[in-house]
Amino acid sequence: MNLSSLAFSPVAEQFLAEPEWLLEADGLSVVGGPAEAPSAVLSDLSFRLAAGRTLGLVGESGAGKSMIGRVLARQLPAGFRVGGGQLRFAGEDLLSLPAERHRQSLGSRIAFIPQEPMGALNPVLTIGRQLIEHLQRLGTPAAACRERAIELLEQVCLPRPATLLGHYPFELSGGMCQRVMIAMAFAGRPQLVVSDEATTALDVSSQAHIVRLLRELQEQYATAVLFVTHDMGLATHACDDVLVLYAGQIMESGPAKSLFRRTLHPYTRALREAIPALEGPLLPLRALAGQMPGVESFAQIKGCRFAGRCEQATQVCHDGVAPLESVGPQHQVRCWNLAAASERQAQPEATAHEPGRAMSAQQSLVAKGLSKTWPGRRQGFRRAPGVAALKPLDLSIAPGEFIGIVGESGSGKSTLARLIMGLERQSTGVISLNGEMLGDSRDDWTRRIASIQMIFQDATAALNPRWRIGRLLTQSMLSQPRLHSERQARAAELAADVGLAASTLKRYPSQLSGGQRQRVNIGRSLCDTPQILVADEIVSGLDVSVQAQVMNLLLELRRQHKISLLLISHDLGVVRYLCSRVLVLHQGELVEQGETERVLAHPQHPYTRALIAAVPSLDPDAQWPPAAFPQMDVTP
Repeated sequence: MNLSSLAFSPVAEQFLAEPEWLLEADGLSVVGGPAEAPSAVLSDLSFRLAAGRTLGLVGESGAGKSMIGRVLARQLPAGFRVGGGQLRFAGEDLLSLPAERHRQSLGSRIAFIPQEPMGALNPVLTIGRQLIEHLQRLGTPAAACRERAIELLEQVCLPRPATLLGHYPFELSGGMCQRVMIAMAFAGRPQLVVSDEATTALDVSSQAHIVRLLRELQEQYATAVLFVTHDMGLATHACDDVLVLYAGQIMESGPAKSLFRRTLHPYTRALREAIPALEGPLLPLRALAGQMPGVESFAQIKGCRFAGRCEQATQVCHDGVAPLESVGPQHQVRCWNLAAASERQAQPEATAHEPGRAMSAQQSLVAKGLSKTWPGRRQGFRRAPGVAALKPLDLSIAPGEFIGIVGESGSGKSTLARLIMGLERQSTGVISLNGEMLGDSRDDWTRRIASIQMIFQDATAALNPRWRIGRLLTQSMLSQPRLHSERQARAAELAADVGLAASTLKRYPSQLSGGQRQRVNIGRSLCDTPQILVADEIVSGLDVSVQAQVMNLLLELRRQHKISLLLISHDLGVVRYLCSRVLVLHQGELVEQGETERVLAHPQHPYTRALIAAVPSLDPDAQWPPAAFPQMDVTP
């Protein structure tokens, strides 16, 4: 199948010429809060989606993207309700449909692909049992369920499907689990699929494969897809049409490619300017200032909800909500200052951006011949050959140096981080810190954790929900004989260093946004002023605006404290922006390394070229997914 033509396939062209609207929203509103003063979480949303088409929902966390899916599933959070408008599916009003008929539609006519497949799949049931139970619910005869399950896994290109049925979710990679969820979503050949950030945590090649798979299944069944994402590059190529949402309001909408060729609303522009480019001049990112207003404050906002963060807002923006105005074929914008927005052109920064280069010729950390081999499974009285998670490699980090580690899931990136942190014992090789070898003694462990700290990917899981922020920031001081006043003073310093208001020190993690929790995660790692930070995918799940803030924060901390960073990431644009050097790992082997700009501009290894080709371009005219690139290794 020619993937470059999927967006304009005969099926899609048929529906484009004579659209038969499958999903229609007309003035849809969702309200929450007390009955006497409700806040409109979704405000007057109107859109249409035809069979065989993909509608992208783009915006920051809290914009209301996932809330639309919750309305479809009738799973609104406690205290929220539909406040008005209509939502029609295949000509029927979903909002007035009897509960039993609506429930029967879920899974068969309307299916969902969640963001976290590992959370959606039951960890104590095999893949086969979960698939068979789902098929039985859809009405498949029990005798035919196993054969149908194997057929579904083959359809999503999973190897040895009959064997895979006996595996548990934790035995599969994230990309494989996501393919299982796609197989379950398409099992009933639904008319509508809601994909809620389904590729957010995947590496770039897995993401490209998943999007290509969705396109193929969509073309086969003429399924409509509601595609929720905060990745602007992905929305450019994976979607036919796009809605840009902010605080529950549509700010801009239109055909994806034409909208991203001519982005007009200040909010859409700000999101695009916060994305680090993979090519072209390397310029400082313009992080979007401030935060999206909370739901509780929506009722007090009379005008545009983005006005408080908009650089070109005037008084009229605060006095009333602008209507959606047409600016081209199917392209609409909600902005009082539309003329000024149309004339504005993004001005390049006067100075080029400088990533984290070494500040000294000395080496803070040196690893030589570092490797890790996991023992094979026992088979009777014999043991299978071991699995090389990481093959011998050499690595050195200088003060102030930012180094990126890239590769697909299972390439050995996290294994390398755990070996450096001492969370796993290496099979071969040695690690030296400041010229002294690190061993297994208590003194060596104390020296290691005083100089090397890890920032985990999931800040929510990494922070104790029962502790206040002030205590979390100074967690490493709790085992030391320090006065309470000393810890308070240090917490205030750390909060200021990572850009948190002093008022957050008395809050709990659940009271902060995702970006704020990640700042707490970073601040906690800085409590004892370490030499090296090991960061594992710390910006992969963040909005592009918060991602830009966190990246600029890391560079500022480098300037202040000469901290080094070992960054594990699947986002090559982030690696280019932060890191002066990059290491490319493939199946545990170091296949390429060098200066980031040189490696990304002139990759020598075929695997590196494949990774770069799999990154969705911000250029609407670029071909993505690529016509061909190596199939990822999905062997469990």
